[in-house]
Amino acid sequence: MDVDLNTLWFTLIAILFIGFFVLEGFDYGVGILLPFLGKDDTDRRVIINTIGPIWDGNEVWVITAGGAMFAAFPEWYATMFSGFYLALVLMLLALIVRGVAFEFRSKDERPEWRRFWDWAIFFGSFVPALLWGVAVGNLVRGVPIDADMQYTGSFFDLLNPYALVGGLATLSLFTLHGALFLSLRTRDGIEERAHNAAVRAWLPTTILIVLFVVLSIFETDIFEQLGVNPGVSAFGGAIALLAAGWLIRDRQHGWAFAMTAAAIVLTVITVFRGLYPRVMVSSIDEDYSLTIYNASSSDYTLEVMTIIAVTFLPIVLLYQGWTYWVFRQRIGRDDVLEY
Repeated sequence: MDVDLNTLWFTLIAILFIGFFVLEGFDYGVGILLPFLGKDDTDRRVIINTIGPIWDGNEVWVITAGGAMFAAFPEWYATMFSGFYLALVLMLLALIVRGVAFEFRSKDERPEWRRFWDWAIFFGSFVPALLWGVAVGNLVRGVPIDADMQYTGSFFDLLNPYALVGGLATLSLFTLHGALFLSLRTRDGIEERAHNAAVRAWLPTTILIVLFVVLSIFETDIFEQLGVNPGVSAFGGAIALLAAGWLIRDRQHGWAFAMTAAAIVLTVITVFRGLYPRVMVSSIDEDYSLTIYNASSSDYTLEVMTIIAVTFLPIVLLYQGWTYWVFRQRIGRDDVLEY
């Protein structure tokens, strides 16, 4: 049976983004909450150490997704990275600052030094959490792409109200996700503060997600693309988020974390299902949209990539799963390590 390799790689890229948003989502959330939940330097070291062994591994998912886009759909990669250039540079700078902050924070014991890098971690987590939602909003709403697959707009065209609501939605959802992660991984009072943060974050997150879904009905065609049965993915995320609110109040943090993860998974599925077979929507003319066929590499390239992915992806998944298993225990004030 012949396999549509274009669809296969579109699906694999979607899976990579799902993994990235679920894992890096709580990672960003922890960084955003760091200055607020850490009452002193020891508390903040506890919070940092919950993600210390895993944060850089989580970022590999998006690097792999970007590499897959470049190899499988070079026109998609070229158009998006040129059109979103300034936004991506800002995100990259934020991520560089974040990575440097993790390394430099413990190089000096002065409180003002550590406080500066704590806020650098906040900045490096806040900006990507916001900009990813803005990027997703623009992808589904459409951006000005001409017949030559060239982005013809400006940076400010990306800052439309719909995309900004998308950015606020991902920012709040990742913050909630991070609060639940901390409630599972910490003790000595930090887990209680994380629980309270999750309680406070749940309502605005739910409002923003619902608003984004409602605006999507009017601003995009993804519900038309989803066909006759959009409910499983389009509204399943909202249901998972509602369940998370009940579970948070019942202090079932593990299940609540699973529900926020499910909300992220279903949201990404909705976006990719709504785009398919397109990868970027043209707001100038639907015929100018990039698809998995006019933006793809040759069949031979896709075949070689498939062999490599089938060989190495299970190894990567097993390794990352082992890492999470090793560092699964709660961390308290007497467990902190400099990182």
